[in-house]
Amino acid sequence: MNEEERYLFDLQGYLHLEGVLGPDALERMNAWLDEKAEAEPLWRAQTGNAHIEHPITWGPDFLALLDQPRVMPILWELMGEYFRLDHDYAIFLQPGHGGLQLHGPKMREPYDPLHFYHYVDGKIFCGLCVATFALTDVPEGAGGLAVIPGSHKSNYPVPEDIRMLKRASPIVKQVPTKAGDCVIFTERLIHGTLPWKGPGIRRTLFFKYAPGSLSWENRAYFPPAEIPEIHAIEAKLTPEQRRLLMAASADDHRRNRV
Repeated sequence: MNEEERYLFDLQGYLHLEGVLGPDALERMNAWLDEKAEAEPLWRAQTGNAHIEHPITWGPDFLALLDQPRVMPILWELMGEYFRLDHDYAIFLQPGHGGLQLHGPKMREPYDPLHFYHYVDGKIFCGLCVATFALTDVPEGAGGLAVIPGSHKSNYPVPEDIRMLKRASPIVKQVPTKAGDCVIFTERLIHGTLPWKGPGIRRTLFFKYAPGSLSWENRAYFPPAEIPEIHAIEAKLTPEQRRLLMAASADDHRRNRV
């Protein structure tokens, strides 16, 4: 991260990167999703909220997000050299979807060993972190991703009526994005989804990474027996991608880059 990015992430708990995905890749990914929705009605998000796992298995452009070159250096700085992909999924929202309440770490616990954020001796230490990729535009006022900036350093839980989106509050900020943008945030940050009012379906991919010794999802992508869908792409994985898909382990030496 550069000096400004480091300051903004520490201040806000998230970082908005513009134009991470190029127009050609975006066109191919959206075309693939259009074809999939046409062939398989369940993909049309008829309920207004489709949550579909393992987008890394959907094709080369989706797999390339696993170790996206603009995102990786930021995650290295936030979680150290040996971080891993914990889980990935896509959320597609149709107009009229009512949103998702604000959420974050379990504030009732004395300490959450996975959703943490620390600053020590000039360095940031993060637990679970998220890279979200927008495949469609999310204009100002349209809804979608919302956060409470700075809440990753708060010592008190968010008021219940604000958390449940029962009343509007100026502390809740929508994060507008254009197709191709990426928003990186710490899961320590209070976040959620505002009711979707935008044009068409909101398509967002979520890649959730954790320090190499930690696991939230309690599963491993590699070896592929753990996730059957990985069999189809096993031969296409680069050494770096294989490293990112390893199971959680305190033995960081297994994760050394080649």
